[in-house]
Amino acid sequence: MIETREVRKSYGTTQALDALTLTVNPGEVLGLLGPNGAGKTTTIHLLAGFLQPDSGSVIIDGIDVVKNPDGARGRLGYIPENVALYPFLSAMENLQHFSALAGLKFRRDELAKKLVTSGLASDAIHRPVSTFSKGMRQKVGIAIATSKEAKALVLDEPASGLDPHASHELSMLVRKVADEGAAVLMATHDLFRAKESCDRVVILQDGKLVQELDPRSLTANDLEKIYLKQMESNA
Repeated sequence: MIETREVRKSYGTTQALDALTLTVNPGEVLGLLGPNGAGKTTTIHLLAGFLQPDSGSVIIDGIDVVKNPDGARGRLGYIPENVALYPFLSAMENLQHFSALAGLKFRRDELAKKLVTSGLASDAIHRPVSTFSKGMRQKVGIAIATSKEAKALVLDEPASGLDPHASHELSMLVRKVADEGAAVLMATHDLFRAKESCDRVVILQDGKLVQELDPRSLTANDLEKIYLKQMESNA
């Protein structure tokens, strides 16, 4: 489970989050929508332990991120917009390296299976990551994030810069991770992918949760209209 409870965070005089309360249950994908500056990345960074809240609680699988950062980090998989990999190592070598940093050891056939399960073509496993497209690097990132069987997965604009096919593949992988029992929070600008991937979406504006929606009951056009109307009403 992923939770924020009455979380506030400011940068100087700018309030980035104002009493934000969210819950993402196991097996659920929650889409975090909002314009630039709405508080999406701040939320993600609080969950990942990169920042501390001014007040309130941030919880990963029952563990307080501030009180026990290492314990929370062990339950969390984090995928940024641009996955940082060692470009001259292969996909398998990158996965092996980052797994070892997490204290995990896998056989080479297990590493290969994790990469293929994350959508990477088997003939790419031993190629240098420097030859990969962004979509391929994101798949390696998913393999790294899920290799420790994290209870929670947090993604920050994962589909940014991907072509439609790669973005669709990423949506299916996110859905698969949730179906296997993880709680997934995905910050995105892509309303169509939010409709495709998410069980719920929430809209942030000026650090506040201003609306929650069930995308399954809406068309992508409906979701866009509601989002734009919300932006206009709070402009």
